Amino acid sequence: MVFLVPNHMENITNDTVQSLYTELGIASTHASPALVQLAAVSSRFLKDLKLNTNAVLGSANYTKKEAYLLAYAVAVNEKNEALIAAFAAHAKAQGATEEELAETCACTALMNTNNIFYRFRHFMAANQYYNNTPAGLRMSTMMNPVMGKGLFELMSLMLSAINGCEKCVTSHEHSVKEQGATEARIYDSIRLGAVIKSLCTVI
Repeated sequence: MVFLVPNHMENITNDTVQSLYTELGIASTHASPALVQLAAVSSRFLKDLKLNTNAVLGSANYTKKEAYLLAYAVAVNEKNEALIAAFAAHAKAQGATEEELAETCACTALMNTNNIFYRFRHFMAANQYYNNTPAGLRMSTMMNPVMGKGLFELMSLMLSAINGCEKCVTSHEHSVKEQGATEARIYDSIRLGAVIKSLCTVI
């Protein structure tokens, strides 16, 4: 079976897509195979995705700067260049510093390390050697983060949920609450992570 790739990648005229691009600050000529496919049939999913994106970025349970830093972390995690640039620009517009953006990248990379390592330990819980041997992994980034301990832990929790590490989710959820976060704030950060990962899949 032969699959044909659309040759009109630069010509998405779907109103929902263009409106979303305008809000996010993405070039109108940007396209991806999934987006071309959805736009070609005016998929209802695109409207849902736009509404969901607006909702999670506009939650009252975190500031605009926090929302865009969290979204930036998801984009970095998913290696989506268009959204990395878009969310970095929005975060800066809301007052995020270069240090906070860099720390977001570091947090994302660190969670990828921890999520793999501790997920393995969790899977192999019956093995005493794996679970009793020191990890031997440096994590100084987690100490006194420039973005603040509360947001760093919230970001770590969201990324751990995206990457599917139960042990890290449980640990960071506890830490976030110790930093004073409400369950509503935690819940909305996970919603944000889920929706922005979906956005990364399509954009």
